[in-house]
Amino acid sequence: MSKQQEPLLPRSEWKRVGLGMVGFVIYALGVNLFIVPLGLYSGGLTGVAQLIRTLLETVGFSLPGIDLAGVLYWVLNLPMMLLAYRAMHRTYLLKMLIGVSSVSILLAVIPVPTQPLVSEPLTGCLLGGIVGGYGVGTYLKAGCSSGGIEVLGIYFSRKHPNLSVGKFNLSVNAVVFGTCLLLFDSSVAIYSVISSVVTNLMTDRVHSQNINVEAIIVSKEGNEQIEQRIMKELGRGITYWTAKGGYTGDEVDVLYTVLSKYEVSSLRRIVHEINPHAFMVVKEGLSIRGNFKRKLS
Repeated sequence: MSKQQEPLLPRSEWKRVGLGMVGFVIYALGVNLFIVPLGLYSGGLTGVAQLIRTLLETVGFSLPGIDLAGVLYWVLNLPMMLLAYRAMHRTYLLKMLIGVSSVSILLAVIPVPTQPLVSEPLTGCLLGGIVGGYGVGTYLKAGCSSGGIEVLGIYFSRKHPNLSVGKFNLSVNAVVFGTCLLLFDSSVAIYSVISSVVTNLMTDRVHSQNINVEAIIVSKEGNEQIEQRIMKELGRGITYWTAKGGYTGDEVDVLYTVLSKYEVSSLRRIVHEINPHAFMVVKEGLSIRGNFKRKLS
């Protein structure tokens, strides 16, 4: 490979993909072992796939030994992957492709118990929400994505600042659970909503995307490269100024950026690759207003 060619994913990112795979497995286990046996439905695009699966099964269409929801989840994500190809960085697209394919296969092949593991519906939906939410938080913390409605949420939130990813997801979930209320017993919709809420709460507990940090980088060399790679790979802006070292008296550049906590490892990698001697400070606990882009990965 020539020096000009860059790998699709740096070695450090493949390690994060490995952690993301653990999250995908945990999420799929939470859905197939607890949610599906109770006849409940997940939120987002997984819930849409499950609803279509149920409607297809009522007319006699099924695949032996395979949960159609997994196959449908991959098909429904095709437009999301095309959107990511047009609007997002190739690293995000590759990790999204890995995530969508992994979740689809896992949802399709993990056996669904013929009888619920927990007979009490409330306990079962709570356990499913906790396990599934832990899985989602784990793969998001690793910077991975399983596609879904979040991709559209990110896209529209960029176009319309007043529309957040959370609001968009809430609207889609309202349609999914409203459909459950129309098609099935009201208890199915109620327990599905409870499970979805617990999933979201558990995701927030595990995931660090909502923890914002500021990073200050003091560097003597390679600063233009650092700036360009941060803007290209992380999509974050940089403010910088020239300062003077108190001990050496040498001129240095101070680069300042704000990002989410899970992006810190990528920032450290970028800085270390360009200038291993750079000094970097990362500080949590920020309250941010103004033009700051929230990201899922």
